[in-house]
Amino acid sequence: MLWLLALNSRPLLGSGGVAREVWGLYRHWYGVLADGGFPVHDPLWQYPPGAGPVLLSPGLLPGLTYFRAFVVLALAADALITAALLRAGTAPARSLRGAAYWICGLPLLLHLPLARYDVQVTALAVLALLALTRSTRACGALAALGALVKVWPVLVLLGVPKGRAARSAWLWAAATGAAALTALSLGFTHPLDFLRNQGGRGVQIESLGGTLLSLASHAGWPGTVRYRYGAMEFTGPYVSLVADASLALTAAGLGLLLLWRARARHRTPATPYDAALSAVLLFTVTSRVISPQYLIWLLGLSAVCLTSRHTSQRPVAALVAAASALSSVIYPVCYDQVMAGTWPGTALLLLRNALLLTAAAVSYGRLWRATRPAPRLPAPQRPALTAAAS
Repeated sequence: MLWLLALNSRPLLGSGGVAREVWGLYRHWYGVLADGGFPVHDPLWQYPPGAGPVLLSPGLLPGLTYFRAFVVLALAADALITAALLRAGTAPARSLRGAAYWICGLPLLLHLPLARYDVQVTALAVLALLALTRSTRACGALAALGALVKVWPVLVLLGVPKGRAARSAWLWAAATGAAALTALSLGFTHPLDFLRNQGGRGVQIESLGGTLLSLASHAGWPGTVRYRYGAMEFTGPYVSLVADASLALTAAGLGLLLLWRARARHRTPATPYDAALSAVLLFTVTSRVISPQYLIWLLGLSAVCLTSRHTSQRPVAALVAAASALSSVIYPVCYDQVMAGTWPGTALLLLRNALLLTAAAVSYGRLWRATRPAPRLPAPQRPALTAAAS
């Protein structure tokens, strides 16, 4: 991955676009954050306030440029995840498949993970899940810190066992989140300005809705692709309708997850892990945006599932790995085809998103079946005594 990052300027590796996010955009935000404020009225800033300390952290490594320090910290987060998975895999009834999956799966995304801060966020979610068996307090606190950086880690709390464990995890998540948000509000101005930009987002070309619009363009739909809010988005008739439908599907996904939690009766040691993966998959496929770095989240959660021999998500992990490999073909290798909406670009999007949609459906179905009690078999009846025997 480091070698590919060194070759970042090659056309097949994005002509420098992958690394530009760090030394261009992140470095710019670093200067704004260092002055004590979040980027105000910047449509590209769409992240919760916890992202601020993450983007400032390369400044803790003196003697390195911002870009090199950022990559070092991304590698450190990668090593932390690997170490946590290895430790979890050596426990009784556990497996080292999770660590192997992460080590072999992350490079499927080429050098992208080293040029985004999603590995750091994934580390918080992975540690929160793996801490659950030892401390619900640590689980809740780590999930809250992750949510302050990129929202989705709060979903790892969905599978926490009901009762005292759930109350403890959610209480510590709320307390940690409130304390961290208060500290960020005291240290920086405009910590919640990102909410304004989130509301204006449209349909990114890589999302499921974007795939439908890309297909529609081949049937005569007159929409165009523009760079908006830090992503390539569709503009034109019915785009707002597709965006609203995506939000409705996200709400429906949340409803399905709450229904599962209310109906679940049987639990295994892997249930919290399986529920976290299923939840993030549902929210990913229904989102208006599916960026390639989202696959880092899914790879990390799949790896956690595979540390348990009781997981129901092995087929899902295989689908996520296949989707990750295909995502690298979409971006950066063939992204010009995707942006132009050519048939090859549309076909790549259709196949990748079909894999993710299948993974979400299989994940939820297997989670549902794994947590339903086994049907009771009728008790065997003794044969009736015959009159002669009596």
